[in-house]
Amino acid sequence: MTYEPKNYDHLKGGTLKGLSDSQLDLHITLYKGYLAKLNEIEEKLDVANNTKPNYSFNEYSELKRREAVAFNGTFLHELYFENLEPDNAISPKLQEALDAQGGKEKILADLKASALCGPGWALLTRNRRDGKLHTYFVAEHHIGLPIEQDLLVVLDSWEHAFMVDFGIKRPDYINAFMENLKWSEVSRRFGYLPIPGRREEII
Repeated sequence: MTYEPKNYDHLKGGTLKGLSDSQLDLHITLYKGYLAKLNEIEEKLDVANNTKPNYSFNEYSELKRREAVAFNGTFLHELYFENLEPDNAISPKLQEALDAQGGKEKILADLKASALCGPGWALLTRNRRDGKLHTYFVAEHHIGLPIEQDLLVVLDSWEHAFMVDFGIKRPDYINAFMENLKWSEVSRRFGYLPIPGRREEII
């Protein structure tokens, strides 16, 4: 399968608070780079010899070791861009889940704190083990991503996401990100609203 980049031009032109077109262009270009590498890796894996994998070095082994980098780098970015475009359309079920754990502001404060742990990703998830909302910090796309999670909010806290507009002021960028959250998309992820390739449930 060849993955095609999604178009996020609708986020430009002042749609997002604090994020310029120049910043978005740079970030989208980086996303497309991950996608191109994912296609390259998968194409090579289709024909690679998998009979002698080993830890030291082997073409197949190295492709498999880097596959998750390109895959997660691609689709975490898509989730990031897709949870941007400010609205306040929180579904009743998501609101109920937020309220049960101290409210939206408490959860977002913890997500902000997670994003300040360093360059990487901050995630708000629904943990399938306990059914609760959790926040996580993941330093690299392919290392430390917790299993059994529904990803609800994906916050890219790598410098490439904000340096054009915010320099080294990560906290200011994170505040801007929170103002740009697309709660209708977060609600859809929480409720599994119908989209291609996903199961359906009722919010």
